[in-house]
Amino acid sequence: MASRLHAFNRFELKYLVPVEEAAEIRDELAQRMDRDLNSPVGGYGVWSLYYDTPQLRFYWEKIEGLKFRRKLRVRHYGNLDGVTDDSPVCVEIKQRVNRVTQKRRITLPYGVARQLCDGRQMIDHSAKESAFVQEVLELVVRLNLQPTAITGYQREALVGRGADTGLRVTFDRRIRGRDRDFHFGTPNPENRFTIPPHLSVMEIKVNERTPYWVTDLTARRNLSLIRVSKYVQSIEAFGRAPRSVFHVNEADHPPAPSTPISPTPVPQPLPTQRTAPHAPWKAGAQ
Repeated sequence: MASRLHAFNRFELKYLVPVEEAAEIRDELAQRMDRDLNSPVGGYGVWSLYYDTPQLRFYWEKIEGLKFRRKLRVRHYGNLDGVTDDSPVCVEIKQRVNRVTQKRRITLPYGVARQLCDGRQMIDHSAKESAFVQEVLELVVRLNLQPTAITGYQREALVGRGADTGLRVTFDRRIRGRDRDFHFGTPNPENRFTIPPHLSVMEIKVNERTPYWVTDLTARRNLSLIRVSKYVQSIEAFGRAPRSVFHVNEADHPPAPSTPISPTPVPQPLPTQRTAPHAPWKAGAQ
């Protein structure tokens, strides 16, 4: 059996920007970057089911900023309509080692992924996949991991070209989730926004260093790095834990006031004119 295991390391920088500004930044970046081949116009859906202990161990490790931490999730790309046990998903371990983000994942049919993570059963795998599959099973059994939260959002992605091939920039909007109905195929699930819908998360991902022109763009637009986790945001948005410094409060990021539309100016009679009784009606009509 061919190996389906995929692994990579990278640095990640996150920014919280209004949706309108994110579109401007995306268009500016597109002059020096290419659209990800898997990212159609308008983006694609990303849905993740996070597992955690009953005591929310992975959540608290993130809050406490442990230099080494892990979390387990099952991820589906695309629309959730029509998800079946045969739909492809990724079982993924995302871990942080100091400042480096590491991801290891394996692509499986959804039914097989549920057999591994929910049923806690060994699945068929290749020799190259053995260590990863056994690690997932060991984590689930030893820590008594359970489905805890689902997050979903619409993503647009750009990739670097030429000397910037290790660069990837994503824009996530309409970030929402739920704390129940954990099957991806649940009909009409009740999702709610976990980050205000007028905001998007821009993430710069690099293998080594951020290109100077990207750093210049963030400085020119006065963007500030933010510590935000979609999983942490979901836990706190649904009241599973006290809100922390990671939580995005809508009051701290209110939407920009919309510019009022000026009414059409009403023509006024010249000072020397005598105004007929019906003139105001005519002016209003004009």
